[in-house]
Amino acid sequence: MSNKYDVRFINPFLSAVIDVLGTMAMVQATPAKPYINTKRVAVGDVTGLIGISGHATGVISLTLEEKCILNIVSNMLGEEYSRINDDIADAVGELTNMIAGQARAHLANEGLKFQASTPTVVIGKNHTLSHVSKEPILAIPFTTPSGALVVEISIGEIEE
Repeated sequence: MSNKYDVRFINPFLSAVIDVLGTMAMVQATPAKPYINTKRVAVGDVTGLIGISGHATGVISLTLEEKCILNIVSNMLGEEYSRINDDIADAVGELTNMIAGQARAHLANEGLKFQASTPTVVIGKNHTLSHVSKEPILAIPFTTPSGALVVEISIGEIEE
């Protein structure tokens, strides 16, 4: 695994996913072993992407299986959802923003400051990720009682 993806970089994302999903949707997310996504293809049905700049430039994404995001949004909004629609897409963008924001706050405490763009959302099975081209994509998978999700991070040049 690339040395720029050390534990000090991974832990803020682990904490952010667990905290945001637990607080906002009463969903328990259990992390699995991080890996490098060399296929550059999303593993879920809907992805929120957010560009970052500052300490380094790159992309943070949140990809979820359909059943997983439907359960999360149903819990968040107190309304039952059975298919991906505009409400689900909006919620994915907001969840991506919250997770990235919380992780960025933790990273700032380590002296790694980032700014973020507005999230975009991509819907569809096996869509291609728009991460920083030649850079490795760190994937942090999670399971929930209703399906899987993956947070992925790719960062380019690190500012010294």
